[in-house]
Amino acid sequence: MTEEPIQPAAPVFSEQDERFMRRALQLAAHARDAENEVPVGAVLVLGDEIVGLGWNRNITLNDPTAHAEIQALRAAGEKLANYRMTGATLYVTLEPCAMCAMALVHARIGRVVYAATDPKTGAAGSVFDTLISDRHNHRIQVDGGLLADESSTMLREFFRSRR
Repeated sequence: MTEEPIQPAAPVFSEQDERFMRRALQLAAHARDAENEVPVGAVLVLGDEIVGLGWNRNITLNDPTAHAEIQALRAAGEKLANYRMTGATLYVTLEPCAMCAMALVHARIGRVVYAATDPKTGAAGSVFDTLISDRHNHRIQVDGGLLADESSTMLREFFRSRR
């Protein structure tokens, strides 16, 4: 008799998780509306305090590294006067890419909560397992799917309007 593989339990999100993800969605809308950027927003939280906010600014800054996650990490680094953010949680509206995932590992982020999966470049399990790889000296808890429909709709409509 073969055993069925154990499926991980679906994440349970708190009211605080939803509140911070809604703020990330507001930042994504800002990226879209104010800067004509791909609508991705990120909120970095340490304890109960927001320490960094970010939204995509690649086009605005002519910077391929100016993803929402990187912008939030930079803001938090300045605020905390430290590049390590041990125990912080990042809320982001799209699954991080490999570049952002490695920056999160280096920053020692404790948890990443994302909304929509990225089936092309996602590095939290969709395409790559960068955030959850046992090859790193630091592990990040990853919980995906919070307000995924809202984020996916915003992204889909943004790209549809560009075609």
